[in-house]
Amino acid sequence: MKESILHYIWQNKLFTTQHLQTTVGELIEVIDVGKYNTDSGPDFFNAKIKIANTLWAGNIEIHTHSSDWKKHNHQTDKAYDSVILHVVSVADEDVFRINGEQIPQLELKYPNHIEVNYDKLINDQKWVPCANKISLIPDIFIQSWKSALLTERLEQKMTAIENLLLESNQHWEEAFYITLARSFGFGTNSQAFESLAKSLPVSVLGKHKDNLFQLEALLFGQAGLLSNATDDYAAQLKQEYYFLKVKFELQPIDGSQWKLLRLRPDNFPHVRIAQFAALIHSSSKLFSKIVENPDIKYLRGLFACEPSDYWTTHYLFGAESTSKSKRLGDQSVYSILINTVVPFIFCFASHKGNEELKDKALQILENIPAERNTIVTGWQNLSLKSESAYDSQAFIHLKKQYCEEKKCLRCRIGHKVLTLNPVEK
Repeated sequence: MKESILHYIWQNKLFTTQHLQTTVGELIEVIDVGKYNTDSGPDFFNAKIKIANTLWAGNIEIHTHSSDWKKHNHQTDKAYDSVILHVVSVADEDVFRINGEQIPQLELKYPNHIEVNYDKLINDQKWVPCANKISLIPDIFIQSWKSALLTERLEQKMTAIENLLLESNQHWEEAFYITLARSFGFGTNSQAFESLAKSLPVSVLGKHKDNLFQLEALLFGQAGLLSNATDDYAAQLKQEYYFLKVKFELQPIDGSQWKLLRLRPDNFPHVRIAQFAALIHSSSKLFSKIVENPDIKYLRGLFACEPSDYWTTHYLFGAESTSKSKRLGDQSVYSILINTVVPFIFCFASHKGNEELKDKALQILENIPAERNTIVTGWQNLSLKSESAYDSQAFIHLKKQYCEEKKCLRCRIGHKVLTLNPVEK
């Protein structure tokens, strides 16, 4: 038996509560199991236990065997003098504080099926450990868990945003610009796009936002994609870039960072940079506009930008192709909204303590179709369908952060499965 399952049983009070007594026969009443400690020191803080006729307030330490107390050298550690009860699976010896006082011990008794269910979850090799049992979980319970998962996912994404805000001296527009640029890389070129944005301050682009040609010159030049101009348009951009480079003392990134291998032409970095330039050209103080009007219809129109005419017949410099609009497609817009816009609005709302704005961020996800990927399909095969990006984002987080990490003890679905008794199965 792992300590983790004992922690779980204690924390959720799944042990047998009737006729509890210490290893020396004193009656125990558990009033408060305490707060789980994720740092060093005893496992649970601020517990309240009544032993015989005495009420104790202090900490709880949990081990599989009592002898682990000595193995971990707790008998010489002052931090463990505050332990009022040693909870174990097997009491194989007495334990003591530094001053020689004996610490009461409880052999934890709990329903056998919890351990059986736990072993099945941990050792199961299915797509998710609870695949065979998830149909037994009430839908209303799963809906509640989805909300918590989505909030957790957004809070996790806030960490990267907080780091950018720190780097930019709390400049929201700059941090948003860098994150937005990264999202235009759509995975394959995300790092290159981020490097490009960090090399070219949004304030510089702002000075030329009314001139799409100059914006393209700045972006393609800083991207290192104008070194070998292959046609007249690229040569014109290159000439304009050299002037702007000197003016703003810019240093381009290494153009070899950009990847084209196995990409569809619509996703070539040249097309994405042209789309990014068009977006900047059409909107000033973009993040402020988004916060002021976090409406899905408005946002779709804002991001459905059309690059300059040159890109209608090009995917790369110098290679003419069949005429086709290079407007940012719906799926690309949705991806940007999901991965950049919504987390930024949520983060901003958290900073401002604006719960209404938080709700609007979540409403954006509710109005975006569910993502299409192997994780969403996998949950659908288990009858958990995603009706919107709200659902798919929650299920993606569940799969990556809980199922793949086998964190069943921290998962609400895992909790329900663990407590299913043989009759319910």
